[in-house]
Amino acid sequence: MTLAETLAWLVDIPSETGHEGRIATAIAERLLPVYGHQGVERVANSLVVGHRGGQPLVSLYGHTDTVPSQGQGPAVVSDGRLHGLGASDMKAGLAVMLHLLEDDLVRSSSFDVVGVFYAAEEGPQEGNELEAVFEQAGWLDESELGVILEPTNGNLELGCQGVINARVSFVGTSAHSARPWLGENAVTKAGAWLQEMGAREPETVVVGGLEFREVMTITRADGGIANNIIPALFECNVNYRFAPDKTVAEADKKLAAALAGVDEYVIVDSAPAGRVEAANHHVQRLAAITGAEEHPKQGWTDAARLSARDIPAVNYGPGEVAQAHKADESVSLENLEATFDFLRRFFVES
Repeated sequence: MTLAETLAWLVDIPSETGHEGRIATAIAERLLPVYGHQGVERVANSLVVGHRGGQPLVSLYGHTDTVPSQGQGPAVVSDGRLHGLGASDMKAGLAVMLHLLEDDLVRSSSFDVVGVFYAAEEGPQEGNELEAVFEQAGWLDESELGVILEPTNGNLELGCQGVINARVSFVGTSAHSARPWLGENAVTKAGAWLQEMGAREPETVVVGGLEFREVMTITRADGGIANNIIPALFECNVNYRFAPDKTVAEADKKLAAALAGVDEYVIVDSAPAGRVEAANHHVQRLAAITGAEEHPKQGWTDAARLSARDIPAVNYGPGEVAQAHKADESVSLENLEATFDFLRRFFVES
């Protein structure tokens, strides 16, 4: 298959989060003739593909799941782009991984190249199967580089932001809406704080020469139970994206200062940031081969999970950030070919 044909094949296998069994089986069946049963390890609906032969280990990572369908049909190629659910995020990256793992020169290069195809990245953090993969294949910690083929527009995106979600509460007293003075409106009580949060400007934090923009954003809000009752409770979610210079504990303290004016708050979930690996010699060589611009990862990726295991990680993939999760999602076939060619050169020209 050509790269475009492989991508169309992947797009046409439905794999919404929670339903990745079929695509895992299809990928395994395709790679079994190349690697044999010892080289294709299944962990639930995820796969680890490749052999360790004593060479420097480089691991490639791609999630197999997509967000829910918005009515997209089969893959279609038009004007140099392939359209379909997951085309950019991130089946284009999976196609590149497959072709690298099937390439004879890559397989005989001076690297041990291993592919990790994992499920449930688009869902809740606790369901992400990459954790289960690491538990079963702990030898992946020996990787000298982990390449995450998430959409990056062909740029090298280093590190990633950490994230904290906090549920914030303002407490009032209910009353009849005809006699509001007998109660305390929890929604309007939150007004000054909400206005202050809305006026917050992004804060630039430089890490490894890259500018990350820290932001605290209200992403959900709920208050009131009926049209004729003064609301006794107003709740909202604050989403804090912090730079890689902070631990989760340090970010917690900064968020606490911003929430000083609320009645109550609870941390719902959190994930650490990923380290910026600009000084890693493999990253530097990949940058030289690709000529790609280096950017901070403004967002969270599994680079953070790799960092937590001391695996140097970089985000580099053919997908386009602006296309992710769109109803008319597509990817440039030129980007697809270029990403494969550059990564192939990284392995073969060592």
